[in-house]
Amino acid sequence: MVAIPVTISPARSRPDTSPDAHPAAGTVGDPLVDTHGRVHRDLRISLTDRCSLRCTYCMPEQGNEWLARTSILTLDEIERVARIAAADGISTFRLTGGEPLLRRDLPEVVARLAALRGRDGAPVQIAMTTNGIGLGAALPALIDAGLSRVNISLDTLRRDRFRDLTRRDRLADVLDGIDAAAASALRPLKINAVAMRGVNDDELVDLVEFALARDAQLRFIEQMPLDAGHTWDRQRMVTRDEILATLATRWDLTPVPGRGGAPAERFLLDGGPVSVGIIASVTAPFCGACDRLRLTADGQLRNCLFSTTEYDLLPVLREPAASDDAIDRMLRSCVHGKLPGHAINDPSFLQPARGMNAIGG
Repeated sequence: MVAIPVTISPARSRPDTSPDAHPAAGTVGDPLVDTHGRVHRDLRISLTDRCSLRCTYCMPEQGNEWLARTSILTLDEIERVARIAAADGISTFRLTGGEPLLRRDLPEVVARLAALRGRDGAPVQIAMTTNGIGLGAALPALIDAGLSRVNISLDTLRRDRFRDLTRRDRLADVLDGIDAAAASALRPLKINAVAMRGVNDDELVDLVEFALARDAQLRFIEQMPLDAGHTWDRQRMVTRDEILATLATRWDLTPVPGRGGAPAERFLLDGGPVSVGIIASVTAPFCGACDRLRLTADGQLRNCLFSTTEYDLLPVLREPAASDDAIDRMLRSCVHGKLPGHAINDPSFLQPARGMNAIGG
């Protein structure tokens, strides 16, 4: 995948994000295509900004300003947006947070979304990203409801490091959740690890071997400027090339062709069939094939993880006379406003005001 070099000067004032300000062609049932020809097929839905951990690269330990409960999307509102998005060609819905397992109606959310059909009449896929705490108890109901796949976050196998990194002594609970997922039929099972210099960069091989022993694929993620405290330091980030160099001391790595719009670049280990993934948003951006949109827990549409612009869907959803067409126009306006790339490596880059827990993974 060839990265698209871009130079983007971020807007210094909030642009007009109403659907009529940037009209986009299409009506309900037409594909969601941006001005760069990218067809959107993936919607990531954040269910809450709350989390059972306090990872240093995501949110502060104390003093978090949580979203008002009255602003959190209801089950019916989530289903309505998803139904229209599915008609427009969204075929995968990923449930995120915060921590989605903290949402009490999660099984019903999964069931409602799993019942949807896409433009081609095929069932949509429901995935979830979680920290795994409490997953074992929740998994049977989620699978019965129609959950298709699960990604679990795990940055270290050492209890002391886990406690320091997440500010919670919950490693055993996360490992229990991973084991429960490994014992289920959900595949592919993916384990996500953020690689950090001086924190866990000596565990990269161990993490891959841990995943392989559980029939899971390890995916390393370059640390991104998405922490609520805006303390991201490029020098602490372990790059894609450094990860590959470390893994090459243990395995022969072969690139897997046909990445498409997937965020992870995959490499076969010793010729396969098992593989490892790397999500290199900073050093090897994959914006040119991005097919994702995001919906925050409080109803903000985002066309990029790093966007400084949001499209406020909440008042549209809560307008008693609002039609499906009005929601569809907002989706299309968001897609229409999507830039060619995130410009992390441009001097003008501005970090989003929200932390990762409020944006959604």
